[in-house]
Amino acid sequence: MGHSNELLLLVELVKAGSLTAAGREMGLTTAAISKRLQQMEARLGVRLLNRTTRRISLTAEGELYLEHARRILGEIEELDELVSSSRTRPQGLLKVNAPLGFGRTYIAPVVAAFSQKHPETAVQLHLSDTPVSFLEDAFDVCVRFGEVPDTRLIARKIAPNRRLVCASPGYLKAHGRPEIPRDLLRHQCIVLRQNESAYGIWRFAKGRDMQTVKVKGSLSSNDGEVTLTWALAGLGILQRAEWDLARYLRSGRLELVLEDYRLPPADIYAVFPTRHHLSAKVRVFVDFLVASFQSKLRAAAGGKGVW
Repeated sequence: MGHSNELLLLVELVKAGSLTAAGREMGLTTAAISKRLQQMEARLGVRLLNRTTRRISLTAEGELYLEHARRILGEIEELDELVSSSRTRPQGLLKVNAPLGFGRTYIAPVVAAFSQKHPETAVQLHLSDTPVSFLEDAFDVCVRFGEVPDTRLIARKIAPNRRLVCASPGYLKAHGRPEIPRDLLRHQCIVLRQNESAYGIWRFAKGRDMQTVKVKGSLSSNDGEVTLTWALAGLGILQRAEWDLARYLRSGRLELVLEDYRLPPADIYAVFPTRHHLSAKVRVFVDFLVASFQSKLRAAAGGKGVW
């Protein structure tokens, strides 16, 4: 087994979490994976993984080896991009991550259209409620709300995305309409608990005036689609991003409140590691994402409906 194959083996093992799962991913039996790992450890003279039948964990030597393996494999990929036709023509496997509900509604159709236009690419779309790590999960592109401060990543803005506060007409008729942020303290607010941030803290701005309200309510969830369902059912006031709310605001199933106030934006970004800035498949896919969303925005501005 060549050295580059050894590097890839360890990366795949850690990503999969078990010998069996790694074998499925690589098209090998568990016994074959185990044998390759044993040969690798015998050559190095150290143990890289602690393993049981169900899971594996890295030793200290394994942690060090994995860190350098990921860097070296990334440099090999960059070299391939520089000297091959893939520098200008997208090809190969592209791994994309996006938020669950937003990805299902907006990113999945773009991925399908991209795949049809570029048949030499294969796209894996992974949807999740929590942001993933590029280093641990080896994604090429992640779609995220809000800028990403990690300097090892490039963030390209796909579309603006305001946070809005809304409720169903039935709720507002029964409980009244809040006029200022502090009015929310008298209302049932539906709280979204995500990303381990301080939940229930809603921040409003009007001119230079900044207000922070700790909202409360009997319903909360870590799933954005669930909170949206509750708001549609008239169970409380909800804060969500504009792209998630657009169709319901257009149909009248939800109504905006506190429209004179601004909330922190949730602009949509395509994020990818700096090492991928020369990758044709990443560059062309991100360009395709931007063009697709700009087309939707132009249609909305032209009065043809939003998204």
